[in-house]
Amino acid sequence: MQPFTGSFTQQEPIADDAIAAAVEVLRSGRLHRYNTVGDELGPVAELEKAYAAYQGSTYCLACTSGGYAMATALRALGVGAGDRVLTNGFTLAPVPGSIAAVGAEAVLVEITSDLVIDLDDLDAKIVVSEPKAMLLSNMRGHLCDMDALMAVLDRHGVPLIEDCAHTMGAAWNRRKSGSFGIAGCFSTQTYKHMNSGEGGLLTSNDPEFMARAIMLSGSYMLYERHGAGPAPEVFKDIRLDTPNMSGRMDNLRASILLTQLASLETNIDRWNDRHDLVADRLRSVPGVYVPHRPKEERYVGSSFQFLMPGASAATMQQVVSDAKSLGVELKWFGADSPVGFTSNHQSWRYVMPQELPKTDAILAGLLDIRIPLTFSLEDCAQVADIISYVVGQALQKGAA
Repeated sequence: MQPFTGSFTQQEPIADDAIAAAVEVLRSGRLHRYNTVGDELGPVAELEKAYAAYQGSTYCLACTSGGYAMATALRALGVGAGDRVLTNGFTLAPVPGSIAAVGAEAVLVEITSDLVIDLDDLDAKIVVSEPKAMLLSNMRGHLCDMDALMAVLDRHGVPLIEDCAHTMGAAWNRRKSGSFGIAGCFSTQTYKHMNSGEGGLLTSNDPEFMARAIMLSGSYMLYERHGAGPAPEVFKDIRLDTPNMSGRMDNLRASILLTQLASLETNIDRWNDRHDLVADRLRSVPGVYVPHRPKEERYVGSSFQFLMPGASAATMQQVVSDAKSLGVELKWFGADSPVGFTSNHQSWRYVMPQELPKTDAILAGLLDIRIPLTFSLEDCAQVADIISYVVGQALQKGAA
């Protein structure tokens, strides 16, 4: 079989209009978000205003990263040392990391074979753990039944913060991901849906929550220089009671992001064309399960996951190795040791060890690939064919 020669980490180049905007900021020398003149907003405040409008939220704060946005959201909600916070047993390290950053304890919830939170286990763990909040990870772009989730959380009075690093622009029943709880947290890291290298966005409709978040981000007393912030009077006491934990976005990154926002919807369609081509080809492969996407979900297919239920560790290692020899980089979430960005709850030693038998069984057979927009549809077809081939070969060898 012909090897694939594309790069799974190569993003599209930054567009000329974004480069021009960045050069304008560089020539001004005014990179700090509050280094503005007169009544001008500046690129960061303009980004906050534009993203709030896109998201349909009242407020938006631009900050240094998605992880910073999550930790800031937890702090602004009043989560602190010794509090318990629910989150998915399947997520990436910045999610439990943000819980650890505020001194709280992560309570891990089982997932289903469709890679979303198990609502029955969630209900049971709320009763046992009495959590201060839930930090839901829409891991790898999979949305659970958000209406059913909110029914569980509302019944128990548990506030929700959404990690939308993989669901920027996604929706459930036409309601944007990130708008179900008190806050939505977004990432603009290179491998996300808008690319500023690093960066984050925090959205909310709650004025006091957002005032605390703005003060935490390091606004000093310049909180009126925000594009989508609460009225000045909301800050009257909050500005004196809230510590500064500097995590501001700068004008250079914001200038790059502003122009990308205009093309986000088009890029979501492009990602989904590529994702769906791979998914359609692999659904018919024996030994493979492709997670179900409900009709209520509008997803962003910038990555693709599939399961090999019941496959041995040796078979999974064989699939990863054979795919790599043919140029396809598969990430296996069931490996004993973390590799690169890929890890599971058993390697997070800063989280109290927890028994997650259902999640562990799913992760043991879970494989993942990025789908950058630098891939053509023909590239995606070749990648899918290679995966089909190596899976078939490994399962045949395992049965022999």
